[in-house]
Formats: sequence, C-alpha cells, structure tokens
Amino acid sequence: MTENSSLRHIATFCGQCNCGCPELYVAEDAPAERGIVITDDFGQKIEMSVEQLEVLVADIKTGVLDTLLSPA
Repeated sequence: MTENSSLRHIATFCGQCNCGCPELYVAEDAPAERGIVITDDFGQKIEMSVEQLEVLVADIKTGVLDTLLSPA
C-alpha cells in the first residue's frame, strides 16, 4: 500500500471469493493527492485524491461507464 500510511478500509468490491478482490482504502497519513487507494486482485494499486474519486463517482452515477457493462 502507500508507504508510511495508516490505511482505513472502506469497501471490498465483489467479496464473494477469496481471490483478493479489489478494495478501497483511505490512506490517513498520505499526501492529499494520494489519500484514496484502490487495490486490485493482482497486487496493484491506484492512488488518487478525494476530488478525483468524486469525479469518478459522479461519472459512474451519470452512466459514463454503462456501455462497458452492456453487451454490444
């Protein structure tokens, strides 16, 4: 995870298995631009600001990603 940060777990996406599902954390001690951490099941991570997460959530709510979930 983010080095020297205290991570607070927010959510696990999927959670129906033990395969290392993607998870969302808040890195309490990280710089603001890296305070949100999303991990994947391959051991990779994304670090972003709360503002970037807000844009992502707003886009999801307005349907920007809907075409990814619908069969072509």
